[in-house]
Amino acid sequence: MGTSRDPDGASAVGGGGRTTPPLRWSVVLFWLVGLTVVLAVVGVFLDRETRLAPFLVVVPALVAGRGTVRQTAVASGWATVMIIGALFDAAEDSVGAGVATVVFALVFNGLSVARAAQRVRDEGEIARLRSAAAALQRQLLRPFPLVTDELLVHGLYQPVEEDSRVGGDVYEVVASPYGSRVFIADVQGKGLPAISAAFAVLSAFREAAVSEPTLTGVVDALEDAVLRHNSFAARVGESERFVTALVLGVGSEEEVQVINCGHVAPLLLHTERPGPVLRGEPCVPLGLDALAPEPRTVEWFGFPSGSTLLLCTDGVTEARDPSGGFYPLEQRAASWGDIRPGDVPATVYRDLRRHSAGTASDDTALLVLRRRPVADIG
Repeated sequence: MGTSRDPDGASAVGGGGRTTPPLRWSVVLFWLVGLTVVLAVVGVFLDRETRLAPFLVVVPALVAGRGTVRQTAVASGWATVMIIGALFDAAEDSVGAGVATVVFALVFNGLSVARAAQRVRDEGEIARLRSAAAALQRQLLRPFPLVTDELLVHGLYQPVEEDSRVGGDVYEVVASPYGSRVFIADVQGKGLPAISAAFAVLSAFREAAVSEPTLTGVVDALEDAVLRHNSFAARVGESERFVTALVLGVGSEEEVQVINCGHVAPLLLHTERPGPVLRGEPCVPLGLDALAPEPRTVEWFGFPSGSTLLLCTDGVTEARDPSGGFYPLEQRAASWGDIRPGDVPATVYRDLRRHSAGTASDDTALLVLRRRPVADIG
C-alpha cells in the first residue's frame, strides 16, 4: 500500500492495502476431505477410528489462519459433524466421554471462528492504516527525476508494506537563490506518527531552503521544526522523535557543502576516487542539538563535473541477508562506475533485494545526484 517510486523513477500507487490472501475453497475442501480420509484409513489399520476422529478439530484452526470466516465456519461444522458421527458409532465409548469430546470440539471450533473474525478485522484496520499512509506519502514526496540549474536527480523510494511499519523517510531537492539545496532524512520510528514528524521537517526544509542564506541556518530551522513537533507530540501523549538527515548545498563551484546530522554518509561514484566523501564525525540528529557538546558544522568536499553522488537512508545500509549480514553498500558501489546515473537506482534496488532475499524491514530511499553540464543550464 502506498505511493512508491519504482526503480525506474516512475510513481507507483498501490492498491487498497494488501491483506492475507484468502484460501481457495478447493484448498479448504481438500483439507477437510483429505484429513478425514487419512484419519479413517489410519483408524482402520489401528482399529481406533473412533478415537482418531477428534483430531479433525485441528482443521478449523488451520483454516482460521488464512481463510475467511465463512470457510472457518464450514470447516468447524464439518469437523463437528464427523466427530459426532464417529462417536455415535462407538458403542464401547461411554456417553460421558462422548459428550465431553463433542463439547470440546464445539468450544474449540467456536474459538477458531472467532479467531478468523478477529484476524479479518485486524487486516481491515491494517489496510486503512496503509491507505492513510499512502495518502500522506503522495502529498509528501515528489516523483523523480528532480531538476535544478545545477543538478539532475534520479532516485527511488520504496516503502515497506508490512502492517503499519511504513517509515518516515523523506527527501527533497530545492532550487534556491543560494544554489541547489538537497535534503534526505529518516525519522525515528514507524507508522503514521513517524510520517507526521516527517511532514513537519520536510515542510520546514522547503521553506528554509529558499530563505536561509547559509546551510547552518537551514539546519537550525529543521532543528526548531523537530523540537516544535516533539513539544506538540508530548502534549498529546505521543513519543518524541529524532531525525537523521543530510543537508547539502550545491552551487556552481566544484566543492559543495554538507551538514551530516547522524545520517548515512554520501558516496561518490563515476570518478577516479569513488567512495565516501566525508572525513569528519557526524553531528547529532535533528531534535538532539541540546545534547551536543558543540554546534553543528559544515564540511566541504569535491563534487566535480561528471561525477555522481549517492545518498541513501539506513533502509539500504542496514538491510540484512538471511545470515544477518548487512548490505555492503560501499563495497558494491565500487563496481557501479560504468552504470549510467539514471540506472543506478534500479541497480541498487535489484542488488538489495537479492541480498535480503526479497524481504524488507524498513523503507528504502536513495538519491543519485548528477551535476548538469554547463551547456544544459539556462
